[in-house]
Amino acid sequence: MILRQIQELIGGIYDVSIAHDVYDFLVTDRRRLPPSTRSHPADEQLIVAAGESGELGVSLYLDPALLERLQRADPIQSLHHGNVADYWTALEGVSHFVYLAWNCGHDKTVSLLELELQAEIDKYVASYWLLKRQLPERFPAELMRLLFARTRIDPKLAEGRVEIYRRATLYAEKFCRRIERVLRERGAGTEREALAELRRFYRLTDASKRAHIEAHA
Repeated sequence: MILRQIQELIGGIYDVSIAHDVYDFLVTDRRRLPPSTRSHPADEQLIVAAGESGELGVSLYLDPALLERLQRADPIQSLHHGNVADYWTALEGVSHFVYLAWNCGHDKTVSLLELELQAEIDKYVASYWLLKRQLPERFPAELMRLLFARTRIDPKLAEGRVEIYRRATLYAEKFCRRIERVLRERGAGTEREALAELRRFYRLTDASKRAHIEAHA
């Protein structure tokens, strides 16, 4: 099950675990979404609603056609130009789900900027580790260009949040360039060093993450 494999990949990289399976929160029928979100054209949506007693209700919507394409061309087995866009869409949803669940489990609030920033970083990091597993002798130098140079924000999907997505992408690019420099060194322990930084970063607050990026970019 690809979403569970993505959840496990993210959890392994950051050394985090949550008590929930993403499939228990998955919705693939738009008719089951809240009326205010049904017309949204995105293939991926994380729906969060606060209950009267303070608990959170969470659903992850993924388009069924997207999941079918991923089943036919499984990126966990072979990530390539034909399935990377769908992989990143699914990964973004799982990233949002894991990050929100982990922070709620530690009584930490999460901003939209923080959520989007971590998802962009997760796209690079999870793709790097996946490609290195599939092609261990090759450095995936194309990831930065594909993820940051060639990606554009669709105003229709952003729903008035273009500036938040733009800032998240800019911060993520700065952070990922630093991680890439560490990984490119190819010396003994470089991946361990990168993992240690990623795990520290994951646990920082929103403001601390941005300050860390500005200080070390």
